[in-house]
Amino acid sequence: MNRKFNDYLRLFLRSFLQGLIIIGPFAITVWIIFTVVFSIDNLVPSVSGKFPGLIFIIVIFGTTFIGFFGNKFIIGRLIVDGLDYVLEHIPGIKFLYTSLKDVLVSFVGDKKKFNHPVWVKTNENPEIWRIGFLTQSDMSAVNLDQMVAVYLPHSYAVSGWVIITKFNNIKEVTGMSSAEAMKFAVSGGVAGFHSDDNVFKAPE
Repeated sequence: MNRKFNDYLRLFLRSFLQGLIIIGPFAITVWIIFTVVFSIDNLVPSVSGKFPGLIFIIVIFGTTFIGFFGNKFIIGRLIVDGLDYVLEHIPGIKFLYTSLKDVLVSFVGDKKKFNHPVWVKTNENPEIWRIGFLTQSDMSAVNLDQMVAVYLPHSYAVSGWVIITKFNNIKEVTGMSSAEAMKFAVSGGVAGFHSDDNVFKAPE
C-alpha cells in the first residue's frame, strides 16, 4: 500500500514540476510585460486612470520617433549630440550618463560591442575554456602589450566579469553567431547553437 502511495506521490511531484516548466516561462514573461506596461502607464496616473494604456503607447511611439528623428535628420542629430555633450560634461551626472549609455550601446545600439565571441583558456591543467566576448583587442595603451580584454557573462544572470589575458589564450568562435554565443553562455550551455538532442539529460 505504501509503495503504491509513493508511486502516486512521485507521479504527482513529477507532473507538478513538468507543469512548472510549461507554465513558469510563460507566466514570468507575462508578469514582466505587465509590470513594465503598468509602471510606464502610471507615469501620469490621472490620464492612465481614464485611458488605460495610453501613456504606454505614447512613450513607445515617442521613443521610436526620437530614435528615428535623431538618427535620420541632421537637426535631430545636432540636438542629440548637443545634449550628449552637455550631459557628458556635468560633474556627477557624467559618470552615471556615460555608464548607462555605454551599457545600452553595447547591447542594443548600431555599434554593438558584444559581437566578437571567443573561446578563452582560463586554466592550463586541466585545460578549461570559457566562452566570452572580445571587447578590447589591444591593451598596449595601459602598458599591457599582447594582452586583450574579454568579457565573460555569467550563466542565468545579467552580470559578468572582465579578464585581461594574452592574445594566444583566445581563439575565435566558429559555428555560431554572437547572439547564439550569448545565449549559450547565459543558459549555462543548454541553449544556443546546438540541437536539444546534444544536451546532457540526467537519468530519471
